[in-house]
Amino acid sequence: MDARTARPDDVDAITTTIALAFRNDPVWGPALVAADGGTDHLLPFWRYFVEGAVGHGTVSILGGPAGEVATVAVWVPPGVDELTAEQESGVDALMAATLTPERYAAYQQLWTLFEDAHPHEPAHMYLTLLATHPDHRGRGIGQRLLAEDLARFDAEGLPAYLESTNPANDHRYARAGFRPVGGFRSVIDGAQVTTMWRDPVRP
Repeated sequence: MDARTARPDDVDAITTTIALAFRNDPVWGPALVAADGGTDHLLPFWRYFVEGAVGHGTVSILGGPAGEVATVAVWVPPGVDELTAEQESGVDALMAATLTPERYAAYQQLWTLFEDAHPHEPAHMYLTLLATHPDHRGRGIGQRLLAEDLARFDAEGLPAYLESTNPANDHRYARAGFRPVGGFRSVIDGAQVTTMWRDPVRP
């Protein structure tokens, strides 16, 4: 499998991989549970974030069979918002209609925690999502894709930032050169979120 930059026609496959990968995430799993326990909203929810990043040309993928995306790294470059105002309104409307009022309030508080923790300086690449399709886990392809992206950012002198929502992944990010710089706990279930930073590696 060769890494490449995602195109608009990859959005559906990318969204499917992310929805499957984050279905049982310690933070996003509980945060996105619908009032009726359904999951039909997960694809449109994640699609907003994929579409927002693909337009910047900063989403990397490794393809799988029959157009499947085996692993994906969703990056947001310096100086741009993760979502447009229209996309943000769409996400809010979707979740307000999907969650109970109490869960929707907690969901909004969770986003505030993410925003408050995010550093503004220096300029950096922001890894919003790193996901591997369940059928391709355990092969190290997520680490491979991450390493290729980071090598490119190193050449450009750009640091990188992420929030790890699963402690089981922290050591993988550490191997890639990230270090913990802070964190907070999810509003809903108290799950740990670790914020991590990586300075560019100079040749």
